Amino acid sequence: MPHPVDVHVGSRLRTARVAAGLSQGALAKSVGVTFQQIQKYERGTNRVSASRLYDIARFLDVQIMYFFQGFDDGDSSGTRDDENLARFDLELARKISVMSNVNLKYAIRRLIDDAG
Repeated sequence: MPHPVDVHVGSRLRTARVAAGLSQGALAKSVGVTFQQIQKYERGTNRVSASRLYDIARFLDVQIMYFFQGFDDGDSSGTRDDENLARFDLELARKISVMSNVNLKYAIRRLIDDAG
């Protein structure tokens, strides 16, 4: 049975990869492993070594601590929500990027700026 920390780190890895718009294969190639290994990392069935986690963090442009954020004594219940939100953000960015109406893009940007 995977350790809860490994499951959490794997879930955060998946969230960061999806948010970056990368396939498991693309991430695997960038850090010198197979896509099957990335699958195992993401499920928590294989533990990510410190050096590999460092390489992954550099490639995904996140801090090492990103992978441990939200971990609280084995409770990784929020990671599914984080993953869904990352997918939503990515989908939203893609849809905005293909919009042909520039004025609408600027209106969306102003709306986002006003909300933040």
